[in-house]
Amino acid sequence: MDSALTTIGLPIALGIIMLGLGLDLTMADFRRIGKNPKAVLVALAAQLVILPIICFGLVLLFDLPPLLGIGMMLLAASPGGTTANLFSHLFRGDVALNITLTAINSIIAIATLPIITNLAIAYFDRSDDVSMPFAEVVKVFAIILIPVGIGMAIRHRSPEFAARMDRPVRIGSAIILATLVLGIMVDQRNNILDYLGDVGLIAAIFCATSLVVGYVIPRAVGIVESQAIASSFEIGVHNGALAIFVAVEVLDSVEISVPAAVYSVVMFALATLWGMAVCLKIDSQEYVDA
Repeated sequence: MDSALTTIGLPIALGIIMLGLGLDLTMADFRRIGKNPKAVLVALAAQLVILPIICFGLVLLFDLPPLLGIGMMLLAASPGGTTANLFSHLFRGDVALNITLTAINSIIAIATLPIITNLAIAYFDRSDDVSMPFAEVVKVFAIILIPVGIGMAIRHRSPEFAARMDRPVRIGSAIILATLVLGIMVDQRNNILDYLGDVGLIAAIFCATSLVVGYVIPRAVGIVESQAIASSFEIGVHNGALAIFVAVEVLDSVEISVPAAVYSVVMFALATLWGMAVCLKIDSQEYVDA
C-alpha cells in the first residue's frame, strides 16, 4: 500500500471515524452499565469469548495461510464499529445499548486485542517476522481515544452541532472505510483473486455467525428484542478500520489486513439482509399477536 496512505491517510481516516463515535457518546453511556448490566455483560461475553473461539475454529476448518489466519483473529478481537449504531437504528435496536457497548468494548480491547492476536501469532509460529508489542497497541488506542474524547467534548459543549454533524460524519466514515478497502485491494491486486478465494467465504460465514450469535444468545437468556438486535449488530459489525490500522501500522503487514478489508465489504450486505429478516420476524409476530 502506498506509504502516504498508511502513514498519513490511515491515521487521519481512523481519527475521523473515532471522532464520529465520540459525537454519539456522553458519560451517561459509561454509567448505563450499572443500570442495565445483564444485556451489557452477555453481549461482552459473546464478543470477547465466544466469537474468538468461533473464528479460530473457522480458521482451522478453512486451513488459512498463517498471515490470513492472524488477520481473521485480529478482526475477531476488534470491537464493534460506529456502523453498528446505524444498523441498530435502522432495524429497531436499542441504540443506547450499542453506544454503551462500543464505548466499553473499545477500552477493553486495549488488553484483549493484543492478547488474542499474539496468541494467533504464536499458534502460527510467526513471531520471528510478525510482532505486536503491548506498548505499541496501547499507543494506538491512545491515539484512537483522543478523537473520541474530542467528539465527546463537542457533544457536551454543543449538542445541537453534534447532532447536525452525526449524519455527515457517518457518511464520511463509510466513504473513508471504502477508500481504505479499495487501497488494500489495489495494493494487493496481484493476489486479490487468491485472497478472495481464501477469505471471502470464511469472512461471510464469520459475519453471519456473529450476527446470529449476537441475537440468539441474548434472547435465550431473556433479554428483550430491541437489546438483542443491538447486541447482534454490535457483535456482527466489527471495526474494520481499526483492524486494518493495527495490521498495517503495528504488524507492518498488508496481507494481515486483507480479512478485515474483505469482511468490511460483505458485512454491509449481510447486516442489511439480517436486519430485514429480524424486522420481518417482529412484524410477523406482532401480526399473529394482534
